[in-house]
Amino acid sequence: MPRQKLCPVILSGGSGTRLWPLSRQQSPKQFINLLDDHNLLQDTVARLLPIGNIESVTVVCNEDHRFQVAESLRGLQDKEGNVKRTAHIILEPVARNTAPAIALAAFDLIDKGKDAIMLVLSADQHIKHSAPFLDAVQLGMGYAEQSKIVTFGICPDKPHTGYGYIKKGKITGTAFAVDSFVEKPSLKVAEAYLHSRDYLWNSGMFMMKASVYLKSLKAFDAETYQACFKAYEGRHTDLDFIRVDKEAFSDAKSESVDYAILEKSKDLVVLPLKDSGWSDVGSWGELFELKEKNMDGNIIDGDVLTENVKNCYLHSHDRLLAAVGIQDLIVVETADAILVSHKDKTQEVKKIVIQLSKKNRDELRQHKKIYAPWGYREMLVKSERFIVQKILMEVGQKSALQMHYHKVKHFTILSGTAEVVIDGESKIFAENSSIMIGIGVKHQLINCGKVPLRLIEVQSGSYLDDDDIVRFEEDK
Repeated sequence: MPRQKLCPVILSGGSGTRLWPLSRQQSPKQFINLLDDHNLLQDTVARLLPIGNIESVTVVCNEDHRFQVAESLRGLQDKEGNVKRTAHIILEPVARNTAPAIALAAFDLIDKGKDAIMLVLSADQHIKHSAPFLDAVQLGMGYAEQSKIVTFGICPDKPHTGYGYIKKGKITGTAFAVDSFVEKPSLKVAEAYLHSRDYLWNSGMFMMKASVYLKSLKAFDAETYQACFKAYEGRHTDLDFIRVDKEAFSDAKSESVDYAILEKSKDLVVLPLKDSGWSDVGSWGELFELKEKNMDGNIIDGDVLTENVKNCYLHSHDRLLAAVGIQDLIVVETADAILVSHKDKTQEVKKIVIQLSKKNRDELRQHKKIYAPWGYREMLVKSERFIVQKILMEVGQKSALQMHYHKVKHFTILSGTAEVVIDGESKIFAENSSIMIGIGVKHQLINCGKVPLRLIEVQSGSYLDDDDIVRFEEDK
């Protein structure tokens, strides 16, 4: 058994744009149940549970996703029930790619007196067969204990143009030296890579000691090292989260770990990962390949009716979806958007996402139903002068104490009992009651009853964006 403990570091910063419209900026693919009853982040953590020498788990995520990460980790435990207790969630105040994100985790481990081996994983990948992955991790531990940086390469089974590649060098025991990293190739080049057997897909998974990572970052990019050091030094805890200094972290270069360290390191080896069924679930086409199909070659999710349909992925989220006489299509329905794509063209969904971004469309950022620690809110109507939302608040939960400078709120209680704090005065409202909150009024909504609180919220005013809010305490 390896002498050192293992500390997985899970990076949860991806946006999953090619899985739009299900994946959104505020709720990307790692938080969606795409393949089973767990989301991809939960599957990533659960995959680690058989490893007996895990010291702790660290998740680095965008601060906008903090509650989704916390909720995903809730209840996931190893056989001793330790995962939730030892999970650390570090919040990135701004996106700076993978190299600075991993540095924050490394500084955190060193600060806790643990120069442990970091197993760096992406939160949004799928591994069908865990045994080859776990075996490779155990082999990698031996190299990492020798202060090597270990990356994992996937043995390709087809000429994939959506992945970067690693060219194998000389063999060193059970691993290979790394000859070079190669960007995503054309189909012709990918076919040549496959036939040569000299190339592996770059999985984005790797491991090394925390001190080795920081030493490498300092040697190759002292400026980013110093920015991350200052950001971590200026940290503070907020509920169960670690917040680093935003101004300092913003000075870090936005660089991938591949470019910042791996391509420059002389102490790098690659372990081939065979027969694992690895996928980065990067598109609807890849998801189609992963999921079980019916006798007509279709994948059916949700309320769907078909007639003479072959080899299609049909996903209904909110409404009945009916399909007649089609084949080789991806059709995905949500409350506010519908995607129709040929099965072989799903990589090009990112071009639609670019159009959405240029037009500043809400459909890129978030769904109509948005989950929060206290429940959820669902957009019903939105216009220039008013917004109507349905809100559900779970028993015992409450909103932040807040106020607005431009909007007036009207609450109508549909069911349950609400305690509403208005400028320090608390009042109880039962169903069929209405409450108005004026501009500049501090207010807070609390479910003080025994059943979920359901209400309609109407916001009206000249400026209705979400940034018209002053919070006096963090959401809980």
